Amino acid sequence: MSRPVTATIHAGAMRHNLALMRARAPSSRVMAMVKADAYGHGLETAVSALRDADAFGVASIGEARRIRALGLVQPILVLSGFDSTEDLDQLRELDADSIVHHAAQLEMLEQAQGAPIRCWLKIDTGMHRLGFAPEAVAAAHARLRAARGVTGDIVLMSHFASSDEFEGAASAGRQTRRQLQVFADATAGLPGPRSLANSAAVLGWPGSHGDWVRPGGALYGMSVVAGSTGADFGLRPAMTFATRLLAVNRIARGERIGYSATWETPEDMSIGVAAVGYGDGYPRHAPAGTPVLVGGAPAQVVGRVSMDLMTIDLRDNPDARPGDRVVLWGGGLPVEAVASASGTIAYQLGCSITRRVNFVED
Repeated sequence: MSRPVTATIHAGAMRHNLALMRARAPSSRVMAMVKADAYGHGLETAVSALRDADAFGVASIGEARRIRALGLVQPILVLSGFDSTEDLDQLRELDADSIVHHAAQLEMLEQAQGAPIRCWLKIDTGMHRLGFAPEAVAAAHARLRAARGVTGDIVLMSHFASSDEFEGAASAGRQTRRQLQVFADATAGLPGPRSLANSAAVLGWPGSHGDWVRPGGALYGMSVVAGSTGADFGLRPAMTFATRLLAVNRIARGERIGYSATWETPEDMSIGVAAVGYGDGYPRHAPAGTPVLVGGAPAQVVGRVSMDLMTIDLRDNPDARPGDRVVLWGGGLPVEAVASASGTIAYQLGCSITRRVNFVED
C-alpha cells in the first residue's frame, strides 16, 4: 500500500502571512525568503503563493533558476553570493542580485567582463559568519561603486543574531541594539538602501525595518520567539503534516514499547501505531509526551520514533481506530509545540520533511 503521510501546503496561509508582514513594515519592501526549498514547503508552491512579494531571497543560484522558470520577474537575491566567473555568468543570465561579503568577490567584480550585476554589501555587525568588518565597509562600498561589474544602487545589509529577544525587554535585546548601532556607524554617510530585518525583527524591532525587510519563517506561520506560536502574532500555519493509524493494539501493563525498550506501559492500555517516522522527517529524538492529534483529539508519542513508524498513547482516545487521521503538526497542533518537545526549532522540522512524503496543495 502507499504510505499515507502527507504535507498539505496552505497557499492562502502564506498569502495571509505576507500581508501581515507588509502591515507590520508598511514603509518597507518585502523580500520573501524561500531558501531551503521554502523552508521545506516546496519552492515552486511557495513562490507561486508569494508572487506578490517585492523580491525573493534564495541560498543558491539553482534556486534562483527554479524561480525564473516560473516566469516571475521580481528581483532575486542569492544569499551565498558567487565564487567564480561561471557564477557571475549565471547571475547575469538570470538577472539575479548577489550578496558581496568578501574581498575576493570585490576583485572579481573589478575584473569582470560582461554585463554588470546588482549587489548587496553584507556587513558583519556581530553575527560573525559572513560580511565585511565595520571598519572595512566604507572602502568596500567605494570599490563596489567603482567596479565595472556592478550596476545600480548598492544595498547595505546585515543579519541579526538575537532579534527574537524583542525591543523593550528589560535585559533582552542587548545584542540587537549593539548590532543596530554598529550598522549605523559603519554605513554613516554611505548612499544606498538599507536592509536588516528578518522575521523576528519585523515583529519585534520596528526601528530596524529600513528599506527592505527579509521575512522567512514567519511567511510559513512559524514563530521566531521562544515560548510563542505563530498564532500569537496572527500568523497562520502553511503546512499540516499528517498520517494515519495503521493499528491499535492492546498492550499489558509492564510491557516495553519500541526500539531500546525506552517506555514501559503503566497499565493495560491501547497503543496506536502510526505510519510516520524519521524517514519522513519526523524527529527521531522526539521524546515520550510529544503531542499529536488522533482524530482531532490530543494524544502523545511514546517509545522511540523509528524510521517508518511511531507509537502513540491512546488512553485518552478510547474510540481510536485504524485509519484515523494523525496530525503531527499544523491544523490544530502548532509546530512550535513539537519543536519545543523535541529540543529543536520549527524551522528545522519544516526543512526536514523528506521526499517520500506526499505533498498536497490546499
